[in-house]
Amino acid sequence: MTVGSLQFAALARGYAAGEFTPADVVGEVRRRIRARGDDGVWITLRPIEDVLAEVRPGPLYGVPFAVKDNIDVAGMPTTAACPAFAYVPDRTAPLVERLLAAGALLIGKTNLDQFATGLSGTRSPYGACESPLVPGLISGGSSSGSAVAVSAGLVSFAIGTDTAGSGRVPAALTGVVGLKPSRGLVPTTGLVPACASLDCASVFALSVPDAATAVGIMCDSRFAVAGAVEHVRRAGTGGLSAAGPTRRNAPGGLPEAGQARWNALVEGTGGLRVGVPELPEFFGDEAARVGFGEAVAELAGLGHEIVAVDFAPFLAAGRLLYEGPWLAERLAGIGDFVAGHPDDIHPVTRDVLARGWDITGVDVFRGLRRLAELDVETAATWAEVDVLAVPSVPTTFTLAEMAADPIRRNSVLGHYSTFANLLDLAAIAVPAGMTATGRPHGLTLLGPSGSDALLANLARDFHHATGGMTGATRDPLEETPRGEARMREAATLAVVGAHRTGQPLHPQLAALGARCQGLAGTAPAYRLFDLGDRPGMTRMLGGESIEVELHHLTPEALGRLLVQIPAPLGLGTIELLDGSQVYGFLCESYAAADAKDITEFGSWPAYLDSRGSG
Repeated sequence: MTVGSLQFAALARGYAAGEFTPADVVGEVRRRIRARGDDGVWITLRPIEDVLAEVRPGPLYGVPFAVKDNIDVAGMPTTAACPAFAYVPDRTAPLVERLLAAGALLIGKTNLDQFATGLSGTRSPYGACESPLVPGLISGGSSSGSAVAVSAGLVSFAIGTDTAGSGRVPAALTGVVGLKPSRGLVPTTGLVPACASLDCASVFALSVPDAATAVGIMCDSRFAVAGAVEHVRRAGTGGLSAAGPTRRNAPGGLPEAGQARWNALVEGTGGLRVGVPELPEFFGDEAARVGFGEAVAELAGLGHEIVAVDFAPFLAAGRLLYEGPWLAERLAGIGDFVAGHPDDIHPVTRDVLARGWDITGVDVFRGLRRLAELDVETAATWAEVDVLAVPSVPTTFTLAEMAADPIRRNSVLGHYSTFANLLDLAAIAVPAGMTATGRPHGLTLLGPSGSDALLANLARDFHHATGGMTGATRDPLEETPRGEARMREAATLAVVGAHRTGQPLHPQLAALGARCQGLAGTAPAYRLFDLGDRPGMTRMLGGESIEVELHHLTPEALGRLLVQIPAPLGLGTIELLDGSQVYGFLCESYAAADAKDITEFGSWPAYLDSRGSG
């Protein structure tokens, strides 16, 4: 069967049914890349044999992905879109290591605005990227190649970075989902710094669940998108990932009543209060204004209250990124190279960075004090609203328009994005279709640090309500809306051990007509124990993500299976990495108390292999 959509669920179905193999998928990916020709997307492609040598079981088994070329992969050049800067690292960035360990297949490294300085996708010696949706329009940046690779159906997901909007702006202009997690949720070790105190890794995908699943795997083992708010609320302290910026409590500074409301919303009760700018700016693009109004109407139609808010403090914070001391922080990371190689720097990038040399120590402290003032002003907004909804971009430009006025128009593109990391906000950009003038536009949802799960749920609902645009692929959106059954006639069962394919009790499932849907990972909230001839999985504090095998079967068959399960096992509800809930085998805590903890192996088959009995 021909490989079609590269969405996670479509690949899992195809693999489980034996319709294609990872070699087939990688071959199709390379065929699509060749068909597009020299599109400026890729800086380095890996040899097919190297990609296939890394096929391994896991929740992302056989899922192709790309990495922005300011992120280290051992043995591959890291250029940051500057050939003279290139080096070959010995160590792969931890966030990439985790994806590879989960079974994902790295296709190559993608183009970007040089040193991740820019939001247009046009500041690279490897070529400018254009939107696959409309020839001649910019793709947005700086994660231009990653966004285009997903939109064009070349990979299932791609990793970018997002300091000023580099994960949200190109998502909007290529019609895909762009998820910027809370600062510190994903480790930034192995990233070429733009502003090290603000840098975030980001994910591009065709759907919210796919993006959330990837982020969950990239997270420090204590975190995942589905459990981020729960963890922060429980711990009562900000998290810190390796060599990454810190994040604050969620939702920073709320009074007790507001905190109680937040907790209820995370648990899925009540409608949201969605804040929107009372005086939104579109820089003369009336079609974009109408498009944003329609997007807000969709949110209201989903049952949420729309609240107009004073957006001036957010915009003032955003201006500090390029008009304040954070411009000097860019030079703190790469200033020596810039000073020694001025002719190797893109002219526009060089002009932007040059302003950083004039920033004084006094300027730094003035900027920090001003940001603290704006932080207090914007914190008051979170007593009035639960989420902010803004245009991902106020308008867009052609490649020619961008070249004619690169710095001012770059500032326009970042109007609704540059403040997010300065104010420690989580964000997700969702496509909202095309405006009446045929240009892409999107909606960005923002919330306090730790609100990742809440934003993902709302984004998923909005994406479905607006038709589920999937970039230029035109593939139907795989995931059903939150709250609807994935299969109305079937239940989904997560199998942990002895009932998995190839294990002794699998014939019980086969006799009940169960259909394997592939592998998945639980939320990082479970521990695995050896009960002798089978494993036991228990939800508890300090848990990790455990690999499970998903099966569909009728509710009647599920009932028949229930009576066959001996104590201390039983059927319960299991939370997956994407935040969805399925039925699954769980173990009574008393049985786990004296059993061997085998969580470190990640799955029952891996543990059996370690004993030489798999």
